[in-house]
Amino acid sequence: MAEQKKVKANIKFRIGAGKATPAPPVGSLLGAQGIQTMEFINQFNEQTKDMGNVEVAVNVAIFEDRTFTFTVKGEPIARLIKRAAGVDKGAGNPLKDKVAKLTKNQVREIAEAKMADLNANDPEAAFKMVAGSARSMGITVEE
Repeated sequence: MAEQKKVKANIKFRIGAGKATPAPPVGSLLGAQGIQTMEFINQFNEQTKDMGNVEVAVNVAIFEDRTFTFTVKGEPIARLIKRAAGVDKGAGNPLKDKVAKLTKNQVREIAEAKMADLNANDPEAAFKMVAGSARSMGITVEE
């Protein structure tokens, strides 16, 4: 059985899919840890080139031998909700102000798209998480 590598650092940041460059935040965050920045950039851009013009969350695990692995999470739920509702931002006071409405089908589509990134066991739990996020933004979910 192979030994597990010891993790030196975990770094999280957001960047446009397929648009990583040596400029900050990538270069400054990863270069300070002593890993090959261009190696990460090439792998990241290759993996995310088909995702379109979205900003994704990246989690990079850097090991003591200066190797790394990374995971890419899709677009944030809040951004998907705002796009589906057709609004620029949520309500300042979501308890009193309602800025938009979403149908159950729209919420279900967002939940299915984000299922891999959520810690939900089934699609119904993911639906409830997305609906709760929408409510906290002042967006109602129609019955």
